[in-house]
Amino acid sequence: MLPFKLIYHDRYDLNLGAHVFPSKKFRLIAEYLLRERVAGPEDFLTPGPASDEDVLRIHTIDWVRKLKTGSLTPLDVMKLEIPYSPETVQAFWLAAGGTILAGQRALADGFAASIGGGFHHAHPGHGEGFCAIHDVAIAIRRLQADGAIRRAMVIDTDVHHGNGTAAIFRKDDTVFTLSIHQENNYPAYKPPSDLDLNMPDRAHDDEYLSALGPAVQRSLDEFHPGIVFYVGGADPYCEDQLGGLALTKEGLRRRDRLVFDEARRRDIPVAVTLAGGYARCVEDTVLIHVNTILAARDAAAVNRTHKGAKRNLSAAEY
Repeated sequence: MLPFKLIYHDRYDLNLGAHVFPSKKFRLIAEYLLRERVAGPEDFLTPGPASDEDVLRIHTIDWVRKLKTGSLTPLDVMKLEIPYSPETVQAFWLAAGGTILAGQRALADGFAASIGGGFHHAHPGHGEGFCAIHDVAIAIRRLQADGAIRRAMVIDTDVHHGNGTAAIFRKDDTVFTLSIHQENNYPAYKPPSDLDLNMPDRAHDDEYLSALGPAVQRSLDEFHPGIVFYVGGADPYCEDQLGGLALTKEGLRRRDRLVFDEARRRDIPVAVTLAGGYARCVEDTVLIHVNTILAARDAAAVNRTHKGAKRNLSAAEY
C-alpha cells in the first residue's frame, strides 16, 4: 500500500518503564499504520542489529565496551538520562541497523522510513539525552564505506539541537548538518552545525516554516547530497512536555511535506527517522509521527507520477 518500505522491529522499545520518553510509541505507530490500513504487513522490513564494526565507525571502542558489558559509570548514566539494561542496548543496536536499512532502501526506492532512530545527541565517546549511539551517523558512514554515497545531508527538525550530529561531522565536508530547534532549550552547549536555525520560544507555524523553507532549498542546491537523512521530531508540538515551541499538528505536517517535496524535486533520496516526542498525551505524539509517514507517502507518490509522465513524454517524442 505504501510506495516505500517501513523499517521496524518490535524490540525497538527501549524498556524504560515510567519515563518521560515514551519508547512504546514505536509499537503504537506501527500498530496505528496497520490498523488504519495506511500500510500492510508487506510494507514492513525487519532489521537486524548494526554490526559492532558499523558502530565503531562512529563510536570509541571504550564506549562500545561499556555499553556491551554494562560497565557505565554513574556519570555516564547521568548524561544518558535513561536506566541501563541489556535490552536497552539491544534496542539501540537494532535502531542503528534499522537506519542503515532505511538508507539502503531509500537509495533503491527514493524514500524509506525507520519507525525509530534519530538518536542525535549521542557523541563518539558517550551518550546524552536518551541517546546511547548515533544511528544516523552510523548509517551515513556505512553507506559511504559501501561506496553507495559520497555526500549526505542531515536535516534535523527535533525541538532540541542535534549536538551529537554537529560534533561528529564538524570537520567533515562530505556531510552537511542542518538543525532547526528551540534556541533556549537542551543542550546547554550547542556545537555549531553547518546551518543552525535557532528558533525563539513559542515560535509558531508560519515563523518556523518561513525559516526552514529557504534554508532547505539553499542547502540542497548548494551541497547536492546523495541522500538526505530526515530526523523528524514530534517535540516542536505546542503541547510537548520537553519543548517550548508552538507548532500545531498541521504545521508539523507542513514541515515534513516541505522537506520531502524539496528533496523530491531534486531526485534526492530521503531516509526518515522518528526522533523525540513527549506530548502530555502519547496519542498526540503517535499521530504526529504517523503524519510524517503520510507526508513521505504523498511526496513519494507525486515523485512516481512525475517520473512516469517524463518517461511517457520521452517515449512520445521519440
